[in-house]
Amino acid sequence: MGLKFLSALLIPGLLVVLFTRVAYNHVIGLVLTVALIAASVYKGYTDSFWLIVVDAFSLTVGFWYSQRMKKNFQKKS
Repeated sequence: MGLKFLSALLIPGLLVVLFTRVAYNHVIGLVLTVALIAASVYKGYTDSFWLIVVDAFSLTVGFWYSQRMKKNFQKKS
């Protein structure tokens, strides 16, 4: 169970940042990551309410970081 919480804490945020870098849009990165998490919930891999809360927290942090990263990138160019 601890590995699930650690994965839920790290992976969604990293996926938002990765998809933002690929798509050059932080909203698209968030939507793609939410779609992947929704598919995992539908398949039954997420079996706890607290796991969903940790996923949402990680998504929020990843979205915030990708917004900040995008603003810094636009300032440099």
